[in-house]
Formats: sequence, structure tokens, C-alpha cells
Amino acid sequence: MGTRLEGRVAIVTGAGRGIGRTVAMLLAEEGAAVVVNDLGGSVDGSGASTGPAEDVAAEIRAAGGEAVASFDSVADFDSAGVIVRAAVEKYGRVDVLCNAAGILRDRMVFNMTEEEWDAVLRVHLYGSYNMVRQCVPHMIEQRYGRIALFSSVSGLGSAGQTNYTSAKEGIVGYARALAKELTPSGITVNAIYPGANTRMMATVPDHVRHRTGGGGAAEIVGSHEPEEALSPENNAAKIVYLCTEAGGAFSGRVVATNGWAMSLYSTRRVTKSIHTAGEWTLDELERLVPASLASGLTNPAPAEPPRT
Repeated sequence: MGTRLEGRVAIVTGAGRGIGRTVAMLLAEEGAAVVVNDLGGSVDGSGASTGPAEDVAAEIRAAGGEAVASFDSVADFDSAGVIVRAAVEKYGRVDVLCNAAGILRDRMVFNMTEEEWDAVLRVHLYGSYNMVRQCVPHMIEQRYGRIALFSSVSGLGSAGQTNYTSAKEGIVGYARALAKELTPSGITVNAIYPGANTRMMATVPDHVRHRTGGGGAAEIVGSHEPEEALSPENNAAKIVYLCTEAGGAFSGRVVATNGWAMSLYSTRRVTKSIHTAGEWTLDELERLVPASLASGLTNPAPAEPPRT
């Protein structure tokens, strides 16, 4: 076992399976005491089971580490508080939060129900707020913390996932704002774009698979690596690095961890601009925009050819 996180206490939500499980295992291998949180539900968030979290916590303890299981939901503010209290009451502090809990309710927006929209935002975006809000008073008091919030490359836009995309892109903005608020207190916050062959990946709709070139996980996450690179374990070291002392150089960043690469995404910046001395007119914009701002852009919805 390593010692990079010796004496630290970590909470990993969504840790019963997939990428969250591998992160929890590696945190423990590096010396952290880990609260292994997982509601134990299905991919769409229905149902619950103590099995996944219990199994991972037991596996950590069997390997010589320290872990306790938690089965509460991140989607409810008070329930999130129970997760954090499990760390504080058992181990006296909380130093690391990896918020990986997530569900999917994929549907084209014209078929999506209000409940399907709300459920995804409650778990991903509200869950991120709930967990951070419950953790940060402890981190501020000790003037130390590492927070990794799981976002997704789907936040850049994924048809059939408007609820998931909105939540995940919201997490990016949340992480950037948090970093500005919390970095002066010794707390770093980053958004993670993970990716792997997991049970969530297996539910990606067929139309998304076809659009990305054949259906494998590598195509879906935009990777040119072989499928074997997309195992959950390949994310763990990069995410755990951001939770160590050495990872403190990163805050307010978006970091992709899928496959054998670790990638830093750029922040948004202006790429083109046009100016006028006064108010714009539609005539001026119709004349100038096609040759300037719109130059090189592909129309995402080109006109359909005439029907014969």
C-alpha cells in the first residue's frame, strides 16, 4: 500500500461499481480511510441495495485498508448530510470528495417527461451541490480539501441526453465557480470527464452509437484508443492524483481521464469577433457574419432537398 493519502479521509459516491469503485479502491491503497457510498439502484435510479457499497468496503478492508459503507442518496440534501456525517463521526474529518454517483434517463426532448428531466438533474447537478455543501464547512475549518466532481464529455452536447448534458455541463460551471470561492481556503475543485466500459455506457441509445461510428465505448467518448483502454481502472490513478498533495496545482479545471490519456480541456474564450461603431443592423449582420463568425461552420440542420 502507498502512503500518498495516509491520514486522509475520502468520500466516494457511486462507488459500488464502475469507475467510482476503482477510485475508492485506489484511494484506500494510498492510505485513505474511505466512505464507500452507493444507493445500489439501477442505471435509471430506481431501486436500492446495500450490496454494492458493502462489497467494495469489505474488499478494501480485506486488503488491509479502512472503509465503511454508506447507502444514502446524494439527490437529497439531508441524505447527503448523512453521508458526510458518516465520515466525520467515524474518522473525525473529511479531506476528499469524489462525487461519481449518477443515473441516466435518456430520451429525445420531445418525448422526455418532466420527471425524467428532474430525476437526472437531482442526482447529478443537485447531488453535486448537496455533497459539496455538506463537505465544505469541514474542509474550510481544516483549510484543506480535494473535490472531484464527475461531469461528462456529453456536456458538450449529446442528442437524446438533454437532461444528462444539461446537468453535466452545469457541473463544469459549478466546479469553476467553486474553485474561485474555495481555493483560498486550501480546497481544490475540478470537473472530471471520465469514460469507460461500464453498465451506464451499455445503455447509450443506438442512434448515438450509430452516429459515433459503430457503437464501441471508444467511439462514444471520442477516443482513438483500442477498446481495452476503456476499462474503468484506467481512470482511477488520474482521478486519485487530483486528490493528492501533488494534484493541488489543478483547480477550476476540466480534466478528462478516459483511456490511457489524461487531458486538460481549455476554458472558454472568444475565438472570433466583429465590431461596429454603433448599433448593428440586420442588413450589416447578413452581409458580414457569413464571411466572419460563421466562416467554416457546418450547418447542424441543413435544409432538406426538395421532395420529388
